[in-house]
Amino acid sequence: MANVAEYFEKNRYHGSYEFGERVFGYWNNVPFVGSVGSDSVISEEEGPRITVTLDLPILLDGKVNNVIIVKHKDIKSLLHDYDAPEADR
Repeated sequence: MANVAEYFEKNRYHGSYEFGERVFGYWNNVPFVGSVGSDSVISEEEGPRITVTLDLPILLDGKVNNVIIVKHKDIKSLLHDYDAPEADR
């Protein structure tokens, strides 16, 4: 029988992005660049989401946003998703 640590290691969500990883994308049609704060699942209904701390704040509907929550489809990693050859990075 597996202990609790082995159970959660096998059955928990494993994020695609690491803490601090540099990403870019669009949030409400506004381009952004920032760092990943967390890649987690809050509820099975909502699915995985990523918290991003922005390099520059975004003013949207009169509110300044320094941290945003996005889905995986909305961002790309500056390290892993870059299409240039390894030597050009």
